[in-house]
Amino acid sequence: MNIQRKYSLPNCTLLLEGLSDITQTANFQELRPQLSILVNAECYISSYTQPIVGGREFFESLVRAVSAYAQEVLSNIPNPQVQNHNSELVELQKINSNSHRLTVHTEITGDNLGGNTSEGQPIQIVLNTVQLFDLVEAVDQFFADSQTLPELSLELHPVNRSYSGSNQTLLKQAIPATMGVSSLAVAALAFSLIPAPQVSPPQVNPEVESSTSIPTPTVAVTPTTTPTTTPTTSATPTAVQDLETLLKTVPEIKDPSQLRALNRQVYNQIHPAWVNRSELPEDLVYRLGVAADGSIVGYKAVNQKASDAIDKTPLPKLLHNPANRVPNEPIAQFKVVFTQKRFLEISPWLGYAKTPEVTGKKITDTSKIKDLNQKLYSTIRQNWSVTPTFASNLKYRVAVNKEGVIADYEPLNQVAFDYFRETPLPQMFQSVYGSNVAAPDNKEALAHFRVVFTPKGELEVKPWKGYK
Repeated sequence: MNIQRKYSLPNCTLLLEGLSDITQTANFQELRPQLSILVNAECYISSYTQPIVGGREFFESLVRAVSAYAQEVLSNIPNPQVQNHNSELVELQKINSNSHRLTVHTEITGDNLGGNTSEGQPIQIVLNTVQLFDLVEAVDQFFADSQTLPELSLELHPVNRSYSGSNQTLLKQAIPATMGVSSLAVAALAFSLIPAPQVSPPQVNPEVESSTSIPTPTVAVTPTTTPTTTPTTSATPTAVQDLETLLKTVPEIKDPSQLRALNRQVYNQIHPAWVNRSELPEDLVYRLGVAADGSIVGYKAVNQKASDAIDKTPLPKLLHNPANRVPNEPIAQFKVVFTQKRFLEISPWLGYAKTPEVTGKKITDTSKIKDLNQKLYSTIRQNWSVTPTFASNLKYRVAVNKEGVIADYEPLNQVAFDYFRETPLPQMFQSVYGSNVAAPDNKEALAHFRVVFTPKGELEVKPWKGYK
């Protein structure tokens, strides 16, 4: 489903657009569904009529650049992270005490600043200090929102005092301001009030790499005769044990319908995070442990090559921190394949015991379904005006209520996810629910349909017969 998140300040607004899983939201009674896959990011600055627009790579670079530069400005100490211009899409540089240059390099999409930027040329805008710190606060609001890209964390590093000319001058420059959690962390790190985190060197299993982040009361965090790779965060220690050992101590989720919903949620986490799809030595296969809320709690490479190439995957970054997890909670197992052809494949580790069903109440009256089928076809046909650029069929499950209003949609194949913007489905959803992040959860019965968009511009809408 299409959702939006907005973080607004008087002089800056961040607008994020992405997808989530309405089934999981309903099952776990979340007031706000998790935006787990970022499709589009827009940054609006006061006095500029058009936003800076980009995707996941742009947004990650933006928040890194803003956080590192804010640390430099607050401390008046040159920050090595800010000086590293070669590897970032976004840069911030000081012009004078009240002017700061924001530079965005190529690979940005959309009408950037009114379309005045030619291809290959960077975008440059000048921020005053008020605009800069509103941008910092907008980034703070994002990091404080646990329901938006929760796997994206801010890694801050203390600035060495050797870069500073005078500690007394530095402290006097700590001007009072309204700052969020991450801004305070930036300032504290800048003043060297927070020591560098202690990071233990990883222990690597000579056979395969295995990692989990679910603590259990029966396992102590001590070295064992079979070492595992221990993921570490910037400030929070994790309890780690072998995935197979964990599976012996907690219940396993095997219900086909629940596995199907989790499969969709896991895909939506991994697919956008797999940014660098460089050539792989072979298909990389991993066994994944997933909690009932969709959190990735463990992974295990199936062979040595998959273990050696773990850094070519986003799995270490997506491993969930165990601090707030429930001990002994059930987990599901999935097979994750990063293919040489740069496709992502996810399926239950042992397959489905039977064909999964869509959860929730369903409209079953034959005449009503026939009427809704025609209404959905007409609505999509009337709103589908984009000339297809995809080469194979886009397949979706689309749910509507008794009035024919769209309530949910789910891509069923790879191209359906990649080209969903060429369909009217996200616009249909947004036109109904406006800026709401999810459709109202009123538990009403829904009719489900299989919708296919063909490269020739043909549209097929048929009653849902279940997953194939």
